[in-house]
Amino acid sequence: MISRLGHVGIHVRDLETSKRFYSELLGLTVTDEDQAMEMVFLSARPEVEHHELLLCGGRDAPLEEKMVQQISFRCDTLEDVVEHYQRLTAANVEIDMVVSHGNAIGVYFYDPDHNRCEVYWNTGLLARQPYLEGVDLTRPVAEIISLVEASVSRYGEDGIVDADFAARQALPT
Repeated sequence: MISRLGHVGIHVRDLETSKRFYSELLGLTVTDEDQAMEMVFLSARPEVEHHELLLCGGRDAPLEEKMVQQISFRCDTLEDVVEHYQRLTAANVEIDMVVSHGNAIGVYFYDPDHNRCEVYWNTGLLARQPYLEGVDLTRPVAEIISLVEASVSRYGEDGIVDADFAARQALPT
């Protein structure tokens, strides 16, 4: 029986650029690297997991080619998600969407190779999926949590896809 995902490995065009993105911008720790083999190992919990993300050189697919659906990084608090959002925005990283899934609040964005990534916080609420509503992370954290709790109270059993939000994101409804 599998107990949890161990790590994800992705090919990148520029190993140093991707290494800086994931270590400096997202805060992962470089646990090992081999320049000759073009490999960088990173972890959010190096004391628990040697690596959760492996970067390998050699990507030759065009940036617009869909290679990875998403790489998601769990945060312990909503404040952590807000902090990442602010850091990503300040660095002019392309943000895909900022959403509530009822059971989580996440920021979706693109890495230097245009792989979609997510930082999210698990709300602890139960919500049927799909569940998609836009979230304004410039609001106070307590207000965001209250709005998500009210939404889950209303839509949690059936799920929701906010049609206006989905249309702005070019998502199917």
